Amino acid sequence: MHSHQHGMNIEALLALLAHVPLFNELDAGEIARLARGTREVAAARGDILFHKGDTPSGFHLIVYGQVKLAFTSPQGGEKVVDILGQGQTFGEAVMFMDRPFMVYAQALADSLLLHISKTAIIEELNSDPKLGRKMIAGLSMRLHHLITDVESYSLHSGRQRIIGYLLREQFGDAEKVITVTLPTNKGVIASRLNLTQEHFSRILHELSEKGLIVVEGRRIHIPDVEKLRLYDH
Repeated sequence: MHSHQHGMNIEALLALLAHVPLFNELDAGEIARLARGTREVAAARGDILFHKGDTPSGFHLIVYGQVKLAFTSPQGGEKVVDILGQGQTFGEAVMFMDRPFMVYAQALADSLLLHISKTAIIEELNSDPKLGRKMIAGLSMRLHHLITDVESYSLHSGRQRIIGYLLREQFGDAEKVITVTLPTNKGVIASRLNLTQEHFSRILHELSEKGLIVVEGRRIHIPDVEKLRLYDH
């Protein structure tokens, strides 16, 4: 893994920062100041971006690629906390707490990230309350997702969790037939849903026996969305 100050030209960097939802109300001068505190991080698949216990010096934005946040359980197994992709940020909350990371971050695919320094962010927060409001909104959204996850682990069966995950993008979709491509391998997704890999595979098998899904590697065809949604309710 390597990082350098400005591998891409400064215009490209400014354009990227301007497109981050978090920064889209900032003016050009503010974006330019953030850019000075930003470095690129190129990570190959499997690279660790930071370890649990490292002290954050800023937070990350994924330009492209995929990153897993996880920790190792005392039994030695891995618990995946989140799987993040293009345009998503991580590490903001810890950065403000002056605490070490509670998870490690690992690239699941070749990725390019931007690391935005804490100093640069804090300077902007002091001069622009809009950024503060947006960061709070972003962190609140994430908290909301986490609470929904915990609720789903506690109240929903493994089967409901998997069906919810497969249909999560399909809220307003009128389509009857869809294909979902799993973003990463089944073990990582199972852990993200708080299931063992065996349990996850068993449920996929059951759903495919019932004709509710057709599994083709990472692609899962759903012949009847409504039927799958109503199953187990």
